[in-house]
Amino acid sequence: MEKLSEEAINKNLENLEGWEYAKNAIHTSFQFANFKDAFTVMTRIAFEAEAQQHHPNWANVYNELEISLSTHEAGGVTEKDFKLARAIEEIVEAG
Repeated sequence: MEKLSEEAINKNLENLEGWEYAKNAIHTSFQFANFKDAFTVMTRIAFEAEAQQHHPNWANVYNELEISLSTHEAGGVTEKDFKLARAIEEIVEAG
C-alpha cells in the first residue's frame, strides 16, 4: 500500500467530517452518552478493524474515544486508513 501525498490526504479528508491530518496520521474523536455506549462502538470498530486487518491507535476515557489511523508499513497515511475511517463513521452513525 502506497503512502498518500498530503494533497491526496487533504482531498480525502473533505469527505470525513471531524477528521484531521497531523503527525503522519489522520485523527478524530467522538463523545458518547456514557462509557457503555463508547465501549459498544469500540467493540463494533474492533470487529471491523479485524476484518480489514488494519487496527487503529485509540484511547478511551469514560465517554470519549480518540482515534488515530496510519499505515505503519507505508510510514504514513494510505487508502487503507481512509477505508477504515469511512467504516468507523458508518459504525458511529449507526450506533
